[in-house]
Amino acid sequence: MHENVPEPVGSGSGNATGGSGAGDTGDALTATVRGLLPSLTPAAARIASLIVEDPAQVARSTISELSALAGTSESSIVRTARALGFAGYPELRLALAASAARQAPRSTLTSGITPEDSAAEVIAKLVHTESQAVRETATQLDPEQLTGAVKAVCGGGELHIAGVGASGLVAQDLQQKLARIGRPCHAHGDSQSALTSAVLLGEGDVFLAVSHSGESRDVLEPLRRASAQGATTVVITNHPLSTAARLADFVLVSAGRETTFRPGAMASRISQLVVVDCLFVCVAQRTFDVSSRALRVTHEALESDRVG
Repeated sequence: MHENVPEPVGSGSGNATGGSGAGDTGDALTATVRGLLPSLTPAAARIASLIVEDPAQVARSTISELSALAGTSESSIVRTARALGFAGYPELRLALAASAARQAPRSTLTSGITPEDSAAEVIAKLVHTESQAVRETATQLDPEQLTGAVKAVCGGGELHIAGVGASGLVAQDLQQKLARIGRPCHAHGDSQSALTSAVLLGEGDVFLAVSHSGESRDVLEPLRRASAQGATTVVITNHPLSTAARLADFVLVSAGRETTFRPGAMASRISQLVVVDCLFVCVAQRTFDVSSRALRVTHEALESDRVG
C-alpha cells in the first residue's frame, strides 16, 4: 500500500524532474498545491486557492494581509504553509516569489472560456490550458513511482485497468496500446466488471485504476479488493492525497485544470493520457524485443488490411 505523500512543495527537490526547465518550477509548485486542495481543511483550502489563483499576490502579502484576503486566522496560514512542506509562511512567500520571477507574465489565456469568446479565442485558450496541463504533469509525475508501476506491469501476471466515464476512455487507451506490444490486459468501464475481476487477482497480478479525483466509488472498492488479494495496485490520479492514492502501491500523478467549460472529467483527460503514454513507452522499452516485434507484426497486419 502506498504510504508516501508527495515531496514537500518547499523542499527544493519536489517532483520536478527530467525535461522540465527552470521556467516550469513555478508551475510545479502551483500544480502541487492544486492537487492537494481537496485534502485540505476549509481554511487551508481558501489559502491554497489564493496561491493557485495568483501566487505573485500571495508572495507580496504579509501574513496579516493574506489573513484578511482569505478570511482566516494567521495561525491557519502558518499551519497551511507547514502542511505544504514549508517551515512557515516566510519560507512559503520566498518560494512563491521565486516562482513568480521565473514564470512568464500572466496572460489573458489563463482566463476561463466565456460565452462571448470567438472560435479563435476558444482554440487559443484550450491549447494554452492543455499545454499547461502537459507541462505541469511532467513536474508531478514521480519517476520512481513510474518505474515501480512499469516493473509491475512487465511482471507477467494478469493486468486489469479500471476507469469510469472520461477515465474509462483513458483506461481503454492504455489497454489498446499495451495490446499492440503483446501485453494482454483487460479494461473495465463499470464497477461490477472491475470488482468481479479484482477479487480473482493474486500475487503477481496488477490492478490499475484511473480516477481524476481519486474518490470514485466505482474504482475504490475494486482497488481495495485487489490489494487485499495481494495484487499490486497502481493509480493514475490528479490528487496525490486521495483515498485511491493512499490505497495504491504506486501513484502516478496527473495535473489537469478545470475551467468554465471544462469540468474535471474533461480537464483530466489530456494529462492522464500523458501519464499513459509515459507508462506505455517505459513498458515498451523494458520489453523491447517482444514489443518491437509485436508492433511490426501488428503494423503489417493493419497495412495489409487497408483498401487500395
